[in-house]
Amino acid sequence: MDKLNLIATATFGLEAVVKRELLDMGVHSRVVRPGRIAFEGEASTIFRMNTWLRSAERILICLGQFQAKDFGELFDRTYALPWENWLGADANFPVMGRSIRSQLSSVPACQKILKKAVATKLQAAHHQETLPETGPKYTIEVALLEDQAMLTIDTTGIGLHKRGYRQLMGPAPLRETLAAAMVQLSFWKPDRPLIDPFCGSGTIPIEAAMIARNIAPGLNRTFTAEDWPQLPRSLAAAVREEARDLIKPNLEPRIIGTDIDERVLSLARYHAKLAGVEKDIHFQQLSFSELTSKKEFGCVICNPPYGERIGEREDVRYIYRTMPDVLRRLTTWSHYILTAWPDFEDLIGQPANRRRKLYNGNIECTYYQFHGPRPPKPGQDVEQKPAKSRDTSANTDEAFDEEDSLKNAPAFGGLKINAAKQAEMFANRLAKNAKHLRKWPTKQGITCYRVYDRDIPEIPLAVDIYEDRLHIAEYDRPHDRTVGEHGDWLDLLAKTASDTLSIDRKKVFMKRRERQLGLSQYEKVDTTGNAFTVNEGGLKFKVNLADYLDTGLFLDHRITRSMVREASENKNVLNLFAYTGSFSVYAAAGQARTVTTVDMSNTYLDWARENFSLNNFDSARFKFIRDDAMAFLKFHQPGEHYDLAIVDPPTFSNSKKTEADFDIQRDHVEMLNNLLKLMTPEGVIFFSTNFRRFKFNEEEIHSTNIREISKQTVPPDFRNKRIHRCWRIVKTGIRQ
Repeated sequence: MDKLNLIATATFGLEAVVKRELLDMGVHSRVVRPGRIAFEGEASTIFRMNTWLRSAERILICLGQFQAKDFGELFDRTYALPWENWLGADANFPVMGRSIRSQLSSVPACQKILKKAVATKLQAAHHQETLPETGPKYTIEVALLEDQAMLTIDTTGIGLHKRGYRQLMGPAPLRETLAAAMVQLSFWKPDRPLIDPFCGSGTIPIEAAMIARNIAPGLNRTFTAEDWPQLPRSLAAAVREEARDLIKPNLEPRIIGTDIDERVLSLARYHAKLAGVEKDIHFQQLSFSELTSKKEFGCVICNPPYGERIGEREDVRYIYRTMPDVLRRLTTWSHYILTAWPDFEDLIGQPANRRRKLYNGNIECTYYQFHGPRPPKPGQDVEQKPAKSRDTSANTDEAFDEEDSLKNAPAFGGLKINAAKQAEMFANRLAKNAKHLRKWPTKQGITCYRVYDRDIPEIPLAVDIYEDRLHIAEYDRPHDRTVGEHGDWLDLLAKTASDTLSIDRKKVFMKRRERQLGLSQYEKVDTTGNAFTVNEGGLKFKVNLADYLDTGLFLDHRITRSMVREASENKNVLNLFAYTGSFSVYAAAGQARTVTTVDMSNTYLDWARENFSLNNFDSARFKFIRDDAMAFLKFHQPGEHYDLAIVDPPTFSNSKKTEADFDIQRDHVEMLNNLLKLMTPEGVIFFSTNFRRFKFNEEEIHSTNIREISKQTVPPDFRNKRIHRCWRIVKTGIRQ
């Protein structure tokens, strides 16, 4: 009892954490096998380590290690060990086993041999013919690794991750030992803020609060060894009494745990109360996209969803892709993210400073560490430096040293050295363009126009003025910025545009536009409901600069809309792929006899009706048809024909509401030929597309006179004269 050989077991990857915990308690140790850390101690050490180790799973007594290549050797070497010193005549001794890369590969056979050897030794030592096994429990394990046997007795019982506070299980629970290790592997200190934005049932915040307040994780539970007659009960009682005396006062600042699901937050609050840290944590229902903090030098530590369930992967992918944009708001913070997502760093667009392979249950994960600036020393200011390249080295056992943190660069975001120069160039060009365009729109009665159109190649933005508001759309172009750095760069340019054009920053709306298959220009990106009315050509239109990739009014079709108004008098007009119906409103203003507006979306048809109402046109007089444009043309009722049609389709559409995808290059011939069947002789079609690689197969369009009018329809405020292409198609010959 004076000197025991003890083993702390741990989940693979946490050996260094457990070693550091032992060292902090004055105990030197070494990793003798993956997941096994050996150290020496007294009988009281058993209870001390069971009570205090946060990241270990069990404390074992190692009775012996030896080579065992056959069952005879295993029996003899096992029999030679002093089992009688621990196990009485009535001891209950179940035997567990495991074998890795060893000749004795049958675990049940090894367990049987071990049980027989121990029983034979106890019968001889205690002079018993039978062993009732009605007494205290001593779980024995034989662990074979490359023919080396390690024989141990478990002192813990139920694993140390069972602290006693988590009595109700939420979805995808995180083991307490892993949560504690995540906190210990971070730079977090109790005087820094800490947020877990995916807190679930609260394990990470609770473990962090227990660390901060020095609450022993095993304080409120018992261990198997407490029932052993060899160990006085007073040892465990003394360790618990000391642990209670060492608890620190309530934590300040409080830890924050947020989650989108209020049901799991109720579990978190309950668990925090059972753990005695309910006053140290503030749990709040909040989506990850809303995460922000005014505090500095904090840590985000989280275990976001992995997308393991069917149907979740796209939602999880979206969360991961938005992480840099959300976390860059916390400019001085460090971030620690555990995930099983295989290409996480590719998805967020930057490498971690460090990474460590860990296991969440049976799921192989990686713990990614993104280091922010170090807190200043008292009286020292922190100067934010430009972003720079990041250390991509894998994590090592020296994970606790903060010296390798990027001293002043944010973990996500930051501006590169050339950002200020680019902002100056952008401001100069904006001012020049605004001065040039200042008189022209006023004379034309135009209140919505483009003031910048990718004039500077390295600043690929389109900047549109919508009366007293500004809409900035980004075009996806290659660059060397991370996602977070790019977000800060866009914010800088938005502020530059706001200052240069004297428009309130709150009225500046920035959109990112990524080119990818199936992404519609009409796709919703937000739900602010931030809509207002603008004027164009004496007409009113509802626009929304925040919630959709496009605004509801395509400014590049300003001239084309005027052409439609001039050509609509006493005509039957058809507007296909109508979107928000701006062409329809112009046709009604041009005294059209009838206007038929066709779109797949109820949202946009309702928007079109609103535009009619804004201009005091009785929408009941006009038709609004919810239908796929291709189906409408194919199954149109006979007898209805049109004198004027407007067709401005998307480049590609894969709506779930249609049986087939729409591709303008593939489908434009079929679409136009079907439309021509509905046109009266000499009927006019305005056909437009913004697909830059579009090739018009004019020779396959039947009985028509086709003339491209793109140059006449692109407004002068658009520097990009290929913003769209437009044709005027006139039906000739006999009605089909």
